Amino acid sequence: MRTHIHILELMSLWHGALQKLQVFLVETKSQFTFSQSFLLRILFLFVLSPACKDLVAATRDRKLNTFIQVSVLHPAEHILTRYSSTEIVEGTKDPLFLTGVTFPPEYPIYEETKIKLTVYDVKDKSQDTVSRSFLGCTTFRVADLVKSKEQQLTLTLKTSDGGKTVGTIEVNLVKMGELEDGETDPITTDAQDQKCALVRECTATEGISGKDNLPSLSAVLKNPICKLYRFPTSDNKWMRIREQMAETTLSFHVPKELINLHIKEDMRRNQELKDLGELAPHWDNMRKSVIAHCDQMLSMYQDTLAELGKHTGSSFKSSCSKGEKTLEFIPINLHLQRMHVHSPQLKDSLYDVITVGAPAAHFQGFKNGGLRKLLSKFEAERRNTGYQCIYYSPENTAKAKEVLSNINHLQPLISSHADLLLNSASQHSPDSLKNSLKMLSEKTELFVHAFKDQLVRSALLALYTARPGSVLKKPAVPRNTTEEEGDLQHQGHPSQIKRQDSIPHHSEYDEEEWDRVWANVGKSLNCVIAMVDRLLEKDNVSSTKEGENDPSAADCKVFHTGGDWYEQLYPLVITLKDCMGEVVTRAKQSMAFVLLQELACGLPQCLMLTLRRDIVFSQALAGLVCGFIIKLHTGLHDQGFLQQLHTVGLLVQYEGLLSTYSEEAGMLEDMAVGISDLQKVMFKIIEAKSEDFLPIITGRREHYVIEVQLPAKMFELLPQEIKEGKLLRMYPVLFNVGINEQQTLAERFGDTTLQENINQENLELLKEYYKLFTEKMPPDCLPHFQEQNDLKGLLENLHQNIQAKKRKNVEIMWLAATICRKLNGVRFTCCKSAKDRTSMSVTLEQCSILRDEHQLHKDFFIRALDCMRREGCRIENVLKNVKCRKYAFNMIQLMAFPKYYRPPEGTYGKADT
Repeated sequence: MRTHIHILELMSLWHGALQKLQVFLVETKSQFTFSQSFLLRILFLFVLSPACKDLVAATRDRKLNTFIQVSVLHPAEHILTRYSSTEIVEGTKDPLFLTGVTFPPEYPIYEETKIKLTVYDVKDKSQDTVSRSFLGCTTFRVADLVKSKEQQLTLTLKTSDGGKTVGTIEVNLVKMGELEDGETDPITTDAQDQKCALVRECTATEGISGKDNLPSLSAVLKNPICKLYRFPTSDNKWMRIREQMAETTLSFHVPKELINLHIKEDMRRNQELKDLGELAPHWDNMRKSVIAHCDQMLSMYQDTLAELGKHTGSSFKSSCSKGEKTLEFIPINLHLQRMHVHSPQLKDSLYDVITVGAPAAHFQGFKNGGLRKLLSKFEAERRNTGYQCIYYSPENTAKAKEVLSNINHLQPLISSHADLLLNSASQHSPDSLKNSLKMLSEKTELFVHAFKDQLVRSALLALYTARPGSVLKKPAVPRNTTEEEGDLQHQGHPSQIKRQDSIPHHSEYDEEEWDRVWANVGKSLNCVIAMVDRLLEKDNVSSTKEGENDPSAADCKVFHTGGDWYEQLYPLVITLKDCMGEVVTRAKQSMAFVLLQELACGLPQCLMLTLRRDIVFSQALAGLVCGFIIKLHTGLHDQGFLQQLHTVGLLVQYEGLLSTYSEEAGMLEDMAVGISDLQKVMFKIIEAKSEDFLPIITGRREHYVIEVQLPAKMFELLPQEIKEGKLLRMYPVLFNVGINEQQTLAERFGDTTLQENINQENLELLKEYYKLFTEKMPPDCLPHFQEQNDLKGLLENLHQNIQAKKRKNVEIMWLAATICRKLNGVRFTCCKSAKDRTSMSVTLEQCSILRDEHQLHKDFFIRALDCMRREGCRIENVLKNVKCRKYAFNMIQLMAFPKYYRPPEGTYGKADT
């Protein structure tokens, strides 16, 4: 991985290297001369900021619409290379261009390099090829600009024959770093005279990570692009804006980690199905069919992981690859989009948005809809599968998976703590014995509690009836009478039996046997506790007498305390392990039987839906992990945010721009489920023990924990609760408003119910988060929170806009985004590929923030918006995805877009989506 160095540090290193080189040359009396042209290439980043004056039109009655084309002539070459151009400025003979011309450090520019500036008058820019006429041109050497007193040149524009003067052009040079310290300002024109803004590119991770965050963020962010602007404020001062965009290594890291977990989970499940024991022919055939299908799916996951392991090169999936099977788990076009604002009178501010294609199973297709519809349909069909299998509700199948997960997690822990207890006894260490007993007791109590569920008991009965030779004395009857169902609800358990054929009574099966089996674990633990208490007693009280007074010891077989501690504890620990083993065997089999029913009731649809859900969730999780890590780094010095993080949790707000028509409706259904599934994700922050700062993922499909690693110095900044490993909750919400021409069709001839339902459901989730926040956090914890009524008003306004059912009501998006920012949340913006509509949205959001929060001059709002869309990071995103600098819109499509979501002329046209 390439190490990124801040540009100022780079300059310092080069100056030091030059000094050492000079010493070397003196000492060796070398005749070698160091080229100053080479120095120029390394130490300076060029930004040419052009402005024209007194341009002469070919005819007096025509207003000029001009742009400048920049070409480069390198030393020892005789061919001009077209390099860049500015935007078109209309209707003036004194155009001031918002777009500067940048030469990044890697570009081979020397003092001897010549730059030619050609000014054109545009007659028709609506065509694919702009109709233009030549006005004038000029040429200068880079050395002339660098060595000029103020690093500014005023050049004369002449006609092609070099005779007639047609105006002048001013060129300014900005060196890297000057806009950082705020000391140098090479342009002195007043803001009211439309002084041009600067646009330049940054290097490496400058600004995205910062000096302190470099190691941990460089592990996550890659290939940054940075543009700088200067825009006038309403009080005629200047704000500086750094716009940045970066890929993330998490695009591939998270899905690979997740698929690896799926493989382990599915292999374990398949083995549990095989370990069910002997079954009657009907059930055995069912098991064989399920295992065969599961093995096929497992093989597919393994193949996918192997293919991803071969992937090299780009760390993001382009929009053109969204239908590729081998990349279907990878999020589409995932990037961090950041705006850093430095205002004259305001504190510097950062605004982050994660942009990503809507999490959806594109390779699987949307012929039958997306997950939201498919899951509902599948559940309805599964309830009516006939009598070939037992129906368990989704809540109970989830409970079965949870029980199995607890078994797999707790059994080895208990066994390990039991061994530690015996080791402490053999060492005759009282303190160690106490600590070992404490840990053993805690884990064993959790273990016993995991099986206090009606589902386990009823599933054991169902499994018993599925054994060979099982004969019922009476026909099957419904297990859940009204009275029993009431009891279950009173106990806090959902009724697991809703089918007439679900689980029959059987007179030969002793339901109380299960209670005795798992109760024996608790009794054997009490024996261990009682024995340890005796071993630690200082006075020599009679064991027999104490046994009579201590009910916890009544079931213990060993009462004497003479002899070695290890010998006294060993048989009790073995009994505990044996009792636990019996519970594990029965519970595992019963829960595996529940899962067998789930799979058998819907083959192969069940497994295909699991695959689709895994794909969508993988894409959603990769974006979430990226957003969390970025938010954590920006909030490390904000004690209010850190308190909110562990006390309340993190709000994660998704802005969707999908239509509810045709395939995009299916995408939206996938996206809604994928984002909702993020509620089962918890984060934990740990101190990194190595230089590998990539997050670690553990868990299973119903519950994942993401361990985010921080360097020691950063880890120490966290509150004690977080440092001690408290799990941090996520609160994802999705608001969608379709804005394209397909949404017009949906509104006029189709159905927008899906969008309305999603927005209403997520409004309630947002209100719940706000309520939780106000209950648990002090009123002064947020910068904006003193405006208590402001947030309440925004929520009410959002509620009214959602209820209004207005067509293409983008006000919903603006309100949701504002609420998210004020609640310290993480922002996401998504469309089909995060390339075109997403670019319109994030640039509009950036300019709206500059206007509303940083006093952007009102006359410059549209110009700033067009500048960001034409020359900023988002057009670079388009280029990365489709190798073309054109947003994939046509004029007909744009007529259906809300006004401020339309790109400037010349930036859209025929391109891949």
